[in-house]
Amino acid sequence: MKTRLVAAALLGLSSPAFAQETEAPKSITVSGSVALVSDYRFRGVSQSDKEMAVQGGLTATHESGLYASVWGSNLAGWGTFGGSNMELDLVGGYKLPIGGGAALDVGVTWYMYPGGASKTDFAEPYAKVSGSIGPVSALAGVAYAPPQQALGNWSNTPESKAGDKKHNLYLWTDVSTAVPKTPITLKAHLGYSDGNPGLGPNGTSVAPTGSYADWLIGADLALGKVVLGVAYVDTSITKRESAYLLPNFSSTKDGSSISGSQVVFSLSAAF
Repeated sequence: MKTRLVAAALLGLSSPAFAQETEAPKSITVSGSVALVSDYRFRGVSQSDKEMAVQGGLTATHESGLYASVWGSNLAGWGTFGGSNMELDLVGGYKLPIGGGAALDVGVTWYMYPGGASKTDFAEPYAKVSGSIGPVSALAGVAYAPPQQALGNWSNTPESKAGDKKHNLYLWTDVSTAVPKTPITLKAHLGYSDGNPGLGPNGTSVAPTGSYADWLIGADLALGKVVLGVAYVDTSITKRESAYLLPNFSSTKDGSSISGSQVVFSLSAAF
């Protein structure tokens, strides 16, 4: 009897392990990240008045390649964002392999500014292709926001008018590579914006001077799931080009341009 009881106990203990080994993979996975940055730069322009920002996001991905995510950050300065001190992005898309280790990612981002003016939110569809060339990971993307009031020319130019709608185009590429035998990854970014040369209803513009380039060069140090980052960020926007955007386009601390060069530090973790 004792032998049978011991055998039954051992069988009971081993059953969960057996079930775990044969358990089917989850059809939906959830991942997320949190970050503390010394300056929130969106396409090269500070959205936090060159001050620190706390950011975080969650993504749910289906095995088919469909995904949905939410991402948020605090804001400050730059036109006060229609009275909002927060950006909240809702994203939905589909990512699929296209061969050779490359992937195509298409979707749309809905930019929201909770608590701000009613005409500040806008949608921006995008398409991205990513892959690897030897030790280098690369991504090329295009984002096109169709004409919307949030992107319109409402003030500061002779063509301005309330209710105006404009579109916006953003092209970019990212590259990164790991330094062999180290936890360091080198990274670079180059982007180009083309859109409204005026200010929208929230006193901002996705393309502040109509068209400009932004770039980034930096490195990340991985310490387990925690990553320390540093990057040099800059744009092609000159003081003369941004003069009509003042005082919105200058830091409230010292009056410097919020699109000028800056070294940005970050501390992030994924889960």
